[in-house]
Amino acid sequence: MHKAKNSMIPYNVPYATGEELGYIQQAIDGRHLSGDGPFTHRCQDLLKKQFGSPTLLTQSCTAALEMAMLLLQLKPGDEVIMPSFTFVSTANAVVLRGATPVFVDIDPATLNIDPDRVAEAVTSKTRAVVVVHYASVACDMDRILEIARDRGLAVVEDAAHCFGAKYRGRMLGTLGTLGTLSFHETKNVSCGEGGALLVNDPALLELAEIAWQKGTNRKAFLEGRTDKYSWVEVGSSYLPSELTAAFLYAQLRAAESINEKRLRVWSSYHQRLEELERKGLLRRPVVPPDCVHNAHLYYVILNDDADRGAVLGSMRRSGVDAIFHYVPLHEAEAGRKFGRAATELTVTSKLARQLVRLPLWPDLPSSDIDCVVSALTAALS
Repeated sequence: MHKAKNSMIPYNVPYATGEELGYIQQAIDGRHLSGDGPFTHRCQDLLKKQFGSPTLLTQSCTAALEMAMLLLQLKPGDEVIMPSFTFVSTANAVVLRGATPVFVDIDPATLNIDPDRVAEAVTSKTRAVVVVHYASVACDMDRILEIARDRGLAVVEDAAHCFGAKYRGRMLGTLGTLGTLSFHETKNVSCGEGGALLVNDPALLELAEIAWQKGTNRKAFLEGRTDKYSWVEVGSSYLPSELTAAFLYAQLRAAESINEKRLRVWSSYHQRLEELERKGLLRRPVVPPDCVHNAHLYYVILNDDADRGAVLGSMRRSGVDAIFHYVPLHEAEAGRKFGRAATELTVTSKLARQLVRLPLWPDLPSSDIDCVVSALTAALS
């Protein structure tokens, strides 16, 4: 089945609830447009209610990751273990503190960090482990947290994909020392560019609030605990504007509905691609029974002998914008310069070259899903 010429099914269409402009107008009428205003507080209150942890809005998940590494007080010579199969922000946050990312391999079933490889990579220099819950399917957090406890390490959850996803009944982003969320336009809940830091360790909350306010004790001043505020620690301008927070507020209020719509699309793909998996032409995503995902993305793993470039090219000619994902960080120029691979990362290198992501957004029509599946089937044949 082919789409009409110039009628491409895009990979992503940012979702709008219809309430965003009204809230933005309220922010404009309120004459508070910089960060830490009424809509920032509303968003943070909603997030704290859902996640149970104090939450600080940030300009991006990248900014939240950078805050996390700042709060861990990393220094040159320190090491942080992470998967190579992740976005560059995960590693950049470590490098910006002068520390070294140590890349380890992933579980071939879930594409998440492999706990056995984490345990092997720990050295006297290791300070933390960053887990990335790929496609909102949780890492094996019981084992990761056990390794971290035994070795005195912090755990940071890069939960960029994960709004509303759970592991054994607990929200992703709340299991580690710190958690980070993304509200980028490709994410389930979006404000164009945005993020949040979940502060799960109460001992880090005051320092987090100071870092968030550019290194000042402004929060103490606003709460009447000091008669002036000044520079007291290292920080930066991590706050989003009130216009961004107003847009996000509409999205957060509709988050459950957004996820439900995405799950319907995800389930439709999963059902329609079962036959191709049974024929041995691809592998569908694996969701362990103790994980609840949010349908952030739908991917397939092609066979060893498939030419992914040819598959993607064929799908584009059929009017479908299917795409690949991360270039493994240990293979990237900056990854070799600033980090190191703990061991051979054979699973990462192999699966990164076989993965294809399919278009997915809340209102993706069933007819378009048919087109995507047909285009993939034709490409594989």
